[in-house]
Amino acid sequence: MERYTDIEALRARFPIPTANCKETMQPEFVEYVEGESLTYNYPVLEIYSNPRKSMQGGFIGAAFDNTFGGLVILSTGRYEIATVDLCVSYHCPIFENDVMMVRVNMKSLGKTIAYLTGEAFDSRGRLIASATTNIMLLEKENFHKKTIEENNQDESVKR
Repeated sequence: MERYTDIEALRARFPIPTANCKETMQPEFVEYVEGESLTYNYPVLEIYSNPRKSMQGGFIGAAFDNTFGGLVILSTGRYEIATVDLCVSYHCPIFENDVMMVRVNMKSLGKTIAYLTGEAFDSRGRLIASATTNIMLLEKENFHKKTIEENNQDESVKR
């Protein structure tokens, strides 16, 4: 079981997924333990804040979802995944200009479902939130987005 703390060493061995939803949150890679865990730091930006200047819960959930997905992709080499459920429990607020560390762990990886858990901490080490998820591993042929032409062909077959 390899441990990576250098993103370039990890990129040399594994494809690193990029997604607009993940990049919008400006994560900083911290650590990947092969098939076991993935850790990112997320800055708590003003645009993620509610009127109290704390990070809105949906953004915390998105940070978990992005990190969970990354671990499944790195662990399986498959991009054809979908989050089935995401349960987040909030324990205390995290405020603007802090950094939220999200560490997720693979608990089980089956042929079609991966079960993961995670925790998020502020820069002082306080537990901000915890989460669980089930992620489905999809078949490649059922994953791609249909083009307009493919949709039109499907409609003509139905007629």
